[in-house]
Amino acid sequence: MLLAGAALGLALSTPAAFAQDKASVGVAMPTKSSTRWIADGDNMVKQLKDKGYNADLQYAEDDIPTQLSQIENMVTKGAKYLVVASIDGTTLSDILKQAHDAGAKVIAYDRLIRDTPNVDYYATFDNFQVGVLQATSIVDGLGLKDGKGPFNIELFGGSPDDNNAFFFYNGAMSVLQPYIDQGKLVVASGQTGMDKVGTLRWDPSVAQSRMDNILSAYYSDKKVDAVLSPYDGLSIGIISSLKGVGYGSGSQKMPIISGQDAEVPSVKSIIAGEQTSTIFKDTRDLAKVTVDMVDAMASGKEPQVNDTKTYNNGVKVVPSYLLKPVLVTKDNYKQVLVDSGYYTADQLK
Repeated sequence: MLLAGAALGLALSTPAAFAQDKASVGVAMPTKSSTRWIADGDNMVKQLKDKGYNADLQYAEDDIPTQLSQIENMVTKGAKYLVVASIDGTTLSDILKQAHDAGAKVIAYDRLIRDTPNVDYYATFDNFQVGVLQATSIVDGLGLKDGKGPFNIELFGGSPDDNNAFFFYNGAMSVLQPYIDQGKLVVASGQTGMDKVGTLRWDPSVAQSRMDNILSAYYSDKKVDAVLSPYDGLSIGIISSLKGVGYGSGSQKMPIISGQDAEVPSVKSIIAGEQTSTIFKDTRDLAKVTVDMVDAMASGKEPQVNDTKTYNNGVKVVPSYLLKPVLVTKDNYKQVLVDSGYYTADQLK
């Protein structure tokens, strides 16, 4: 027991004792405009520091040249590992070749980095399943499985430069398309496909403006029953547009509206009966998987992955670890978000 105690004492002192010896990790995040990315950055830094790594966290505020410059500086300062949540997953080929040539390993964080061989691993959530859950909340909310309908639906997609947006949309359409084909769901605007429904940079104002246009052009004599929204920020913009023409007041109830990221304003909106659902992606778990990948590589081991087929970035299939997303509604938000310690009850008041 004395030996075990001594070993335990040594283990507990390791992060502090060897912090200076462990490699620097560059963490490139896209923007602080979404609270979700702030949580990602905070969790990454905390967990890296807990394991004794030096973390260099940078936000690029959705400006591609800024992110390229930040990553270049990380490499110049000697970062041996890069964790990159890309703004545009197609613009990093040159800088990641520089990183690779300098001996740095690269983990794509949440968003796949495309068109380069210099991505070693990918840590994310099951993004196709995110879309499936979003669409399922619409199907259940409308009662489509019970034969109800037809209903009017409008579709919104994420940013076309974010590889995840296509997985979200395709996952959702795998559920919704059969109902569209049967005539149980009607897209009154006729706008389908990511080329028509994508929302550049996930910009809420762009979504709100598009919803304004759809309502004025196609809904003067009918009502919207559901809106597929892939992200909470877009959902807030869409809800603002709908409120502007009377939805959510009097007898004109709010459509079924999906979302993603469980951001506080949207959780409050769900509690208030406006937004219907969101998708919770626990950034604490994603940070843990990513830091474990860094730690494995630093120890000369193979990081744990659970998908080696799905994520082809155009050059290679990137070994990936996929986490499970969780659907959050008014019925389970307390259990999923508050009881787990992700938010306090006061934050959602």
